[in-house]
Amino acid sequence: MYIANPIYDVVFKYLMEDAKVARLLISSIIGQEIELLDFSPKEFTVNIDETAIKTVKKYRKKKKDLSTLTVYRLDFAAKIKTPEGEKIVTIEIQKAKFAGDIMRFRRYLGDQYSNKKNVYEVIDEDGIRHEKACEIISIYFLGHELDNIRNIPVVKSPKTYIDVGTGKEINVKEYFIDSLNHESYTILIPALKAKRRNELEILLSVFDQSNCTDDDHILNVQEEDFQQKYRPLIRRLQKAASEPDVRKTMDLEDDIIGELAAKERNILMQKDIIRKERKLHREEEKKALKTIEEKEKTIEEKEKTIEEKEKTIEEKEKTIEEKEKTIEEKEKTIEEKEKTIEALKDALENLRKLTDSGTSK
Repeated sequence: MYIANPIYDVVFKYLMEDAKVARLLISSIIGQEIELLDFSPKEFTVNIDETAIKTVKKYRKKKKDLSTLTVYRLDFAAKIKTPEGEKIVTIEIQKAKFAGDIMRFRRYLGDQYSNKKNVYEVIDEDGIRHEKACEIISIYFLGHELDNIRNIPVVKSPKTYIDVGTGKEINVKEYFIDSLNHESYTILIPALKAKRRNELEILLSVFDQSNCTDDDHILNVQEEDFQQKYRPLIRRLQKAASEPDVRKTMDLEDDIIGELAAKERNILMQKDIIRKERKLHREEEKKALKTIEEKEKTIEEKEKTIEEKEKTIEEKEKTIEEKEKTIEEKEKTIEEKEKTIEALKDALENLRKLTDSGTSK
């Protein structure tokens, strides 16, 4: 059976505009029964780079159409059945073709938390009406792989309560905590080709790009591979494949995505050039620092040598000074001895004179 490729925004939108199909897909992903789904989702779009539009000359007159193809998300209001009872939740579905879409996801999620319309009325035990914030469930369809999680088609990030003191999970639900946190499901489309472990992975195989025909817009699937309850979804995609407007819009989307992919490749190339230049600069800086360090070390060694020589000279000067002092002291001693000898000579001469004078008398 040939079906339209739901990785395209226009096909995904066509698929989710059917209330029964949207409820079936969302309910299967979150694993909860949806009693009521507002299947008139709010569609959010942003304008892409005008230069990207202008480069697609073939469709230059249709800028409005082109500008609504690259950023697409759907929001649903749903009443779901839980073990604790019924509750109203906001379900946000986003698709990403490029790995750089994470900031957009964060921004949209922030919009959901700050949106004053994401509330519903309840009547308490006293019959008083008041508003409660809708809990948020996010579903992300990624057309690219993650860095660390591989070959796992669906990843659930649940709201889990943990008693920090014991490390044990708390098995009750609390509105306050649930209102400030959200549950998310990430569908990794590249991993779908390797896994078919349960009903959900079988259902999501409609996104498996290994089923592409020669025309990337069309997938070839076997209807009998899907359970009877999922057949409406398959047939909806089959119908989309025969819709001229859908096929035409897929062509437009290919042009825009091709242009954006080229831009992303150019950005990556520029980043790679910058990274290489920075690496070269760091290596040159490292070499310069090493040279400076070696020179400083040489200078330090020379200064140390000079300091040691100065110390040796100082010690020699000190030794010379001590020797000169010793010589000076010896000279002083000799001088004193010479004075003593002179005095003795004078005394001896005087004694001789006295002796000679007495003899003559």
